[in-house]
Amino acid sequence: MVESMKKFMKVGLIHFMAYPNTMKGEGPIEETVKKICTDSYFDAIEVTWIKDPAVRTKIKKLIETSHMTVAYGGQPRMLTTGRNINDLDEKKRLEALASLKEGIDEAYEIGAVGFGFLSGKYEEATKEKSYQALVKSTSELCEYAKSKGDMKVALEVFDYDIDKKSIIGPVALAKRFAEEMRAKYDNFGLMVDLSHIPMIHETIEENLLPIKDYIIHAHMGNTVIKDPSCEAYGDTHPRFGFPNGENDVDELVEYLRTLIKIGFISEKNRPIVSFEVKPWGDEDPDVVVANAKRTLDLAWARV
Repeated sequence: MVESMKKFMKVGLIHFMAYPNTMKGEGPIEETVKKICTDSYFDAIEVTWIKDPAVRTKIKKLIETSHMTVAYGGQPRMLTTGRNINDLDEKKRLEALASLKEGIDEAYEIGAVGFGFLSGKYEEATKEKSYQALVKSTSELCEYAKSKGDMKVALEVFDYDIDKKSIIGPVALAKRFAEEMRAKYDNFGLMVDLSHIPMIHETIEENLLPIKDYIIHAHMGNTVIKDPSCEAYGDTHPRFGFPNGENDVDELVEYLRTLIKIGFISEKNRPIVSFEVKPWGDEDPDVVVANAKRTLDLAWARV
């Protein structure tokens, strides 16, 4: 497309994936957030928990000064601790829920427009019970977020049988869940991710079209799933062009075209569409980020 992508979407970067040594809420958070804030390619940034309140205050000021939009990723609160929001052990479910509510507090504190989270593991024999536990937890999250302001709450769709093994999941179940939640909570929506689509065993259109009315946030990334013996196999978000990867320029073109076709990416909407890329091994994070920008520039030229 000849017109600037900035007219149609806010290109973002998931800070804690690009700089994974910050994923547990510690590490060089301030200096790496500053790198993103000083890069005018990005109009949005996604951060996660920041354990030190003083650092949170500094990050809020950096983002405000940069004129960027910020979203909050609650996923590391679950993935780095083994918590599960649809745990059938009620005590553990409530612990996971409490952590995500703390995340909602932090998200409001830094001025986030959206809060992302994911469903947890499940067993096939008790799948419906896990689904109902997810409905219960998500309802509480939506109510809690709404009681504090107008921030959106987005459940990210993950793989269900390869790596994270989250209940949501295949598009049919994602649609059922989104319909049920949106009927009660207008602040709920789904987050889609190009890197997860091959892991869900669906095409881009199969994954996006049935849930088009519920998508409020999108990620761009890559995955390796050809064989478990392959380097970076699973939900590791390697750079575009990684050996045996599923997604590169062609797939990103199709993804963007589909998101435009369904009205998500639009001049009126200007949603956050963020890179979720992570350095593999000893790769330099800044080079991986540059790779992502080049890939998007090439893809946008063909949209």
